[in-house]
Amino acid sequence: MEQERPKRTIVLLWLEIVCVTAAALWLIHSLDSRPGNRGAWLVAPVVLFLSATVPTFLRHKNLAEIGLRLWDRPAKNLRLLGGICLVVFPALLCSVLLLKCYNVPLPLRPAVPEKGRPLWLMYQFLYVAVAEETFFRGYLQTNIFRLLTGAAQRNSAFSALIAIIISAAVFAVFHSVLGGDLIAMITFLPGLILGWLFFRTGSLLAPILFHGLANAAYALIGTVLT
Repeated sequence: MEQERPKRTIVLLWLEIVCVTAAALWLIHSLDSRPGNRGAWLVAPVVLFLSATVPTFLRHKNLAEIGLRLWDRPAKNLRLLGGICLVVFPALLCSVLLLKCYNVPLPLRPAVPEKGRPLWLMYQFLYVAVAEETFFRGYLQTNIFRLLTGAAQRNSAFSALIAIIISAAVFAVFHSVLGGDLIAMITFLPGLILGWLFFRTGSLLAPILFHGLANAAYALIGTVLT
């Protein structure tokens, strides 16, 4: 009986992850595909945030366990974030310039409104980044990591790598399905960076900030240079 209980818990958690992820994707896709439905952009982040927090509450877990402890060791978070930005954003700029030199269009066109850009920027940070990181890194990556280390007793570093890859893959599929374009699978790459930031810090602060900064930087570079 002692050994059956952990196995049952593992199976139930896997089942929960699959069902919650599929339900969130289906609901957001259904809302987004309805003709004349202009509120999907507002509802989608709410669906993702609730999909992460409600199951966590129902399992009597603290939200800090999925990374919602934003002010835990902020100095470490910001140092790591700064280092990643110094590497990633110059590489992003060079990549866009290279594409422009060969007249290759950007894989994802930045959609920045002509008016209300400060509101758009706030939306990217306080709404999109918070919701997506809470779900994909906080909920999905944390629980997959917990399952891998508990079920197979694998090395924690290897389990973390697998959890990061899976969460980044689901992140990419999510954007591809909702965007209706296979090229959106390219978001797998920033998903890996976001997952690594979360693993290194244990907090969603750095992933949320990097997510918002990456969206803003890509939109700015794409708008100015194309």
